[in-house]
Amino acid sequence: MASPIINGYHTEVMDSDNDESEYEFKDYYSKDKTMELRDIYIPACTQLFFRENPLKIVRSQGTYMYDQLGNKYLDCINNVAHVGHCHPYVNNQVYKQMSACATNNRYLHDNTVILAERITKTLPKGLEQIFYTNSGSEANDLAIRLAREYTGNYDILVLDNAYHGHLLSLVELSSYMYKKMTNQQKMPEHVHVVPTPDVYRGKFRDIDYNNDEVKLCQLYFDEVRRIVEEAESRGRHIAIFLFEPLQSCGGQIIYPKGYLRKTFDYLQSKGILCLADEVQAGFGRCGTHFWSFQSYEEDLIPDFVTLGKSMGNGFPIAALVTRRDITNKFVIDGIEYFNTYGGNPVSCRA
Repeated sequence: MASPIINGYHTEVMDSDNDESEYEFKDYYSKDKTMELRDIYIPACTQLFFRENPLKIVRSQGTYMYDQLGNKYLDCINNVAHVGHCHPYVNNQVYKQMSACATNNRYLHDNTVILAERITKTLPKGLEQIFYTNSGSEANDLAIRLAREYTGNYDILVLDNAYHGHLLSLVELSSYMYKKMTNQQKMPEHVHVVPTPDVYRGKFRDIDYNNDEVKLCQLYFDEVRRIVEEAESRGRHIAIFLFEPLQSCGGQIIYPKGYLRKTFDYLQSKGILCLADEVQAGFGRCGTHFWSFQSYEEDLIPDFVTLGKSMGNGFPIAALVTRRDITNKFVIDGIEYFNTYGGNPVSCRA
């Protein structure tokens, strides 16, 4: 019996083992041909994992990925397949919603509000308004817009080695990106960088302070206060502090206990809004709490929380969660927000 063809791919029905997909999709090109075409059509700056010998993954299931030769890899690095690759329940929900209604978010739909209600119930009281986006980058960029509109200030405070996205507004404040550039480009003057509170390899290390976490917390907090005061002395006014509760690209950094509490209390007392970037580490990935900022102190309340990556288990969806008084500033100032695909019924169903 001839194999059916789906979108140019030859398929064969396979036995339904626990970790096998229903269909095996044969690769259309050899790996060498795929690499040759990629070199022609895909910019070299769009990097791959394992650049010397990149994997050609043709399917995945559960915790495993499979290359074009059928080799099976245990996936220990993927940051989107939160409940496993091609989870049958998620796949079925997406399929059913795609079959029923897939459109933009300017129509009423239950999926939009059901998801919003479920997310806000996991967050501190007051974080009750959600903007849906397509990526964490969009969510962080929108938070900056809101913070500037709400506070009337322009500048941004970030941790060293931060990565918050690929839009221009976020590349400007992601020192992780600047350190990889070869053109010696400098960060703009509206971005203020404080040392990452890394007690292992940072400016102040536990080995130098006899593992005194209280002392280390104070030293790193003093750096925050120093940078803010220096900025203000030059007539700069900070609107927002962006941080990853578990800094990811910077090296999976866990901050000393009390650091975020001191930093929040100080910044929020000055009218500076605080954003917890949970795009990488959210949705229970830190193990003890649903959101990684809660793993430091459960009563810590950011002004913004951004979500993404694993939110749709591989289906594109992200979000910004904040307070009603902050979102109302857009309403008062006549600013409309619209995102064609953000919060569409299929993404929310995923």
